[in-house]
Amino acid sequence: MKHLEEIAKLLRYYILSSTTQAGSGHPTTCLSAVELMASLLFGGFFHFDADDPQNPNNDRLIFSKGHAAPLLYSLWTVAGKLTEDELLTLRKFGSPLEGHPVRTFPYSEAATGSLGQGLSIGVGMAINGKYIDRLPYHVFVLLGDSEMTEGSVWEAIQIADYYKLDNLIGIVDVNRLGQRGETMYGWNLSAYEKRISSFGWKTICIDGHNFNEIFKAYEEALSSNVPSMIIAKTVKGKGISFLEDKEGRHGVALTKEEFNQALRELGEIKKFSVPLKKPEPLTPNPEFLQTKEFIKNYSIGDKVATRRAYGEALVKIFPEFSNIVVLDAEVSNSTYAEIFKNHYPERFFECFVAEQNMVGMAVGLSLRGKIPFVSTFAAFLTRAFDQIRMAQYSDVNIKFVGSHAGVSIGQDGASQMGLEDIAMMRSILNSVVLYPSDAVSTEKLVREAANYNGIVYIRTTRAATPVIYNENEDFPIGGAKVLKASDKDLFTVIGAGITLHEALKAYEELKNKGIYIRVIDLYSVKPLNTELLKQASSETDAIITVEDHYPAGGISEAVKGEVGSEKIYSLSCKKIPKSGNPEELLDYEEISARAIVNKVLELKDKIFYSW
Repeated sequence: MKHLEEIAKLLRYYILSSTTQAGSGHPTTCLSAVELMASLLFGGFFHFDADDPQNPNNDRLIFSKGHAAPLLYSLWTVAGKLTEDELLTLRKFGSPLEGHPVRTFPYSEAATGSLGQGLSIGVGMAINGKYIDRLPYHVFVLLGDSEMTEGSVWEAIQIADYYKLDNLIGIVDVNRLGQRGETMYGWNLSAYEKRISSFGWKTICIDGHNFNEIFKAYEEALSSNVPSMIIAKTVKGKGISFLEDKEGRHGVALTKEEFNQALRELGEIKKFSVPLKKPEPLTPNPEFLQTKEFIKNYSIGDKVATRRAYGEALVKIFPEFSNIVVLDAEVSNSTYAEIFKNHYPERFFECFVAEQNMVGMAVGLSLRGKIPFVSTFAAFLTRAFDQIRMAQYSDVNIKFVGSHAGVSIGQDGASQMGLEDIAMMRSILNSVVLYPSDAVSTEKLVREAANYNGIVYIRTTRAATPVIYNENEDFPIGGAKVLKASDKDLFTVIGAGITLHEALKAYEELKNKGIYIRVIDLYSVKPLNTELLKQASSETDAIITVEDHYPAGGISEAVKGEVGSEKIYSLSCKKIPKSGNPEELLDYEEISARAIVNKVLELKDKIFYSW
């Protein structure tokens, strides 16, 4: 215990030194958790090979309260993996020690800092350990009391009990003060205990600065057969008298004078390093799954919904990509992820109607080397956009699949219609956005997505649509298909998904009038086949984009960004949608074959008149 007191003092010195040097940061929220983290890492409870951060049997520590990053970096300084000079680069441009944890720092498990997400990531990692890799590692998640009001935290608490994750341990740092004042429950530990225990967790309330109580709490949690939450009463700014339990100090670094005063209070600082206890030398031991060839052929003219083809494609490619896991938000009979579930239930995880937690789980699974396919209605992925946004900073490999896209879903009405999803997913840096139009292209694009390392979004359609491609067609990411073309083409019509089929209907009607259009399937919305689009722009008088999506951020804006906007006309959903049959709604939003024909005739007259 005496040694831990010296470690705690050294951690406080490193926290204050680094944040004072940086001139910014959150020292007080770090100081409150010092004893909790010193006991975990240096009290023998945390097993980690510091020379191999990716050791599959390492315990995992996630700072959900990411603003306590200076504490995280200070811990690894004491562990001998950062020098003091390196620690003092905190928050400097180019330093891996950013203001909130990112994975450029090799001992940061995930990018955190948008509060309420760390426990979900921990759930994913714990599921991986218990059900897939079958390794005995534990996942520890440090939470702040402020973030305990986030709904995603409670989604994670629910699902952790459902999957009986006895390898998951949360630690709530109840320091009473948030950014602007007292938190919802202040120091009322029983309020947290009552709520968390009601979800089936073991709860352990302690003084978060008492090493004896902390040790007993970790021992109890590690021997539990259910997920555990250590609820620790702490003091924000602990160890420095003029910071302790003071409002107005959140996110405020010390001045030089205050730092010197703090040093006087800390007294003599002994600098040393402490090795961590290593885990057992174990490797993943996944359950053997008997894979079977899944034969499902599609013939031109067959009517198959792309959402169904998605589920069938997962089963087809699983023998080739055995690290695939499938997560679904209680709509697997609509997304058709249930087809995969029926074949490989061991790699399917029901997440129920809790999309934010589902995405967080996917992050955790991805960071443990799995390839998560995450599916729900396209509209419902929007509520998890913060988790998707943060996922890009963890450099994850996740495939998102949004079904029931656009007004073409029909009678269910606006609440179920994904009309913003392309814009949302295009905005993610380096993301890929794919929009298949038939079963063949869906299958090929699911395989392409699995083979691509990064975030991919696949948009699927509710209605059964005709198969238009042969099985031998290839669909590389960044490609597009010219389905109709001649040297008589007046305009180019670009569609994807449901609107491609409307464009093909319009083509036949216009051809009967002696008017020819070029029809392009823009199955890869991001990245685009710029060369093909520029060729179409140069060879035809105008481009008409047709999309079952709102105008902002959709296909039209994507095309305009590549080839310019002068010759591009957009047909998109520009009215508030309503219930109706799909044909009525496509007409209402003016993205149907009839609307395409009318637009072509309008532009033909306009361009002819201008000549």
